Amino acid sequence: MNFNEILNIAISAAGSKEILLERLPKPMSSKDLQQIKDDRFLSMISRCIFRAGFVWKVVDKKWPNFEKKFLNFNPLAVAYLSDDRLEEIATDKSIIRNFTKILATRANAAYVVEKQYDYESFSNYIADWPENKIVDLWFEMKREGSRLGGMTGPMILRSMGKDTFLPTNDVISALTRYGFVKTHSNGSKRDLERVQEIFNLLKEESNLPLSQISKILALSM
Repeated sequence: MNFNEILNIAISAAGSKEILLERLPKPMSSKDLQQIKDDRFLSMISRCIFRAGFVWKVVDKKWPNFEKKFLNFNPLAVAYLSDDRLEEIATDKSIIRNFTKILATRANAAYVVEKQYDYESFSNYIADWPENKIVDLWFEMKREGSRLGGMTGPMILRSMGKDTFLPTNDVISALTRYGFVKTHSNGSKRDLERVQEIFNLLKEESNLPLSQISKILALSM
């Protein structure tokens, strides 16, 4: 099946081409990504970690309190928070008191600072990464950050405007249904690299960004 056939299925499911276009994500250019302050990246990293396995609306409602407690997510300041201060933050009822995730916030602040030394900013690090190897970025984030495996890394990137596909159940089911893959495991780097190859081919065929191809596949199910 070619991509236009899949696109037509998604249009039919959405109700019209106009409705579909409204629902498609709009990735940012590398130049625009480079303008994002690193504290906003750390904030989104932390938000996605706290959202994982929790009700998103509750996390988002409390997020202004997180911003206050974590010094507006200034990476260097958060990286140097003491154990005592983190334990104090973990007793605050205005946020979600998950100490493991609170510790991850400090660890990821250190991760952001490390990339600042290497790339001048964390935003440069993300912006410069080639989309045709985005799976490699997921695994590097998992390896070098804290609690950034699974869907967390891709969700962070998508939320910040970096072009990435999401290996959701609907997307993988669509790839299977249309004969692109036979079996798949989201924990397998080899399988995800195969999915990357498929997305790269679909991007070349459709001239659409990965994130929009991903959404179209999901909506076609």
